[in-house]
Amino acid sequence: MTGALRLAVAWATVLAFAWFGKGWLGDLAQPWFAGGLFAWLLAVIVWSAFGVVHEAEDLAHRLGEPLGTLVLTLSIVIIEVALISAVMLSAKEAPTLGRDTMFAVLMIVLNGVVGLGLLMGGLRHHQQSYNLQGASAFLSVIIPLTTIALIIPNFTSSTADGTLTTLQAVAFSVFTLALYGVFLLIQTSRHSDFFQDAEEAADAEAAAAGARSAGAIGKHVVLLLANVVPIVLLAKSLAVILDHGIAALGAPSALGGVLIAAIVFTPEAISALRAIARNELQRAINLCLGAATSTVGLTVPAILTIGLLTGQTVVLGLKPTEMTLLAVTLILSTQTFSGLRTTVLEGAVHLVVFFVYLVLIFSP
Repeated sequence: MTGALRLAVAWATVLAFAWFGKGWLGDLAQPWFAGGLFAWLLAVIVWSAFGVVHEAEDLAHRLGEPLGTLVLTLSIVIIEVALISAVMLSAKEAPTLGRDTMFAVLMIVLNGVVGLGLLMGGLRHHQQSYNLQGASAFLSVIIPLTTIALIIPNFTSSTADGTLTTLQAVAFSVFTLALYGVFLLIQTSRHSDFFQDAEEAADAEAAAAGARSAGAIGKHVVLLLANVVPIVLLAKSLAVILDHGIAALGAPSALGGVLIAAIVFTPEAISALRAIARNELQRAINLCLGAATSTVGLTVPAILTIGLLTGQTVVLGLKPTEMTLLAVTLILSTQTFSGLRTTVLEGAVHLVVFFVYLVLIFSP
């Protein structure tokens, strides 16, 4: 019943903004009116995102790991890309939005969610185990993807201010998609066992095999799409209000990326924390590190393509303090997932880095 109500509210909101949205969004001078529209859209988008998580978790149970978490991760990242694209295609330029959102996702997922999860898991279960090969595979892709996308543009001499030439943009997009595509092949076929807990893999596969049914899987796929599409359709309206609000309040421009990342990844973060509470650390790692990998692997080609097609400037290079935080995060993540078990200490260190990131948003 809740799922049907959620879909009804989401699609009713889509129809309302299709009919009246132009007038509503053209009259944002009144703070209470703009705030009301923002709260309405935010509530519907977050509620729909929880619907995406619910359907994706049902699919995860039926498909097993790592396909289950991959479906959820890709669904969430598609929503993120839709929101960024909506802002970029709106009237105002947003040259750093893609960069800010990707960096926010990396900080929120790799430090915030991982830190809170490992701290919570350590307090509850003392030590938690996972498949080291899977975590190493994720990090071996995350490190070059983030370096190519967010660091190298600052050091190229053909252009200034963290941007890329047309040749570099096309080449980097192709390289990023190719590397991400190879990783997906490894994750879903050749070495899918890397992304399963060795002790639970056999039981999970048996349970998934028993739950598989073409009709049931098809039903959940349709419901998943029915929850995703309203989010994508409402993304542009939310982006207009968000852009107006940041400008009106004089808030840091990076705040837009943080809000998009927080809105989109909150349901997935909750799913990861629930998995850790159940002592399913491998599933949480698949969600968190998978989100970081997919975000860079799909967002970079998307925003560079939009930039080339529309003639917009796309700034990818991070600021010096942000590059430092990214480097610390990558080194720390490599260190955290270099052993077979995690403890409270790793969680506390990741959380400290995340809090430093939050402070630097408002006091760079």
